Amino acid sequence: MTVNVTADCCASVVAAPLAEADAEQLARAFAALADPVRLRLLSMIASVDEVCSCELLEPLGKSQPTVSHHTKTLADAGLIVGEKRGRWVYWRAVPEQLARLRDALV
Repeated sequence: MTVNVTADCCASVVAAPLAEADAEQLARAFAALADPVRLRLLSMIASVDEVCSCELLEPLGKSQPTVSHHTKTLADAGLIVGEKRGRWVYWRAVPEQLARLRDALV
């Protein structure tokens, strides 16, 4: 499942009560970040222009299947995008999605 936090989503949670659809979209995206491994992964990916999955294994101390599971969750939430090149996937953060989540909290 892919979560698309569109330009129309989402109002600030402190400015006014959220519509049900906005709350559902935001909850899915924030749920993807509710795991420490995924939060670290997003931080590692967002801190560079692009990173190969192969470069994420050692710093996380996790196996390739575990990293793949977590990157898929982040990608399904629309927070990162990947491009398969040969055996590996190269990941990039989606700044617009991160900005929408940040803006929902202010």
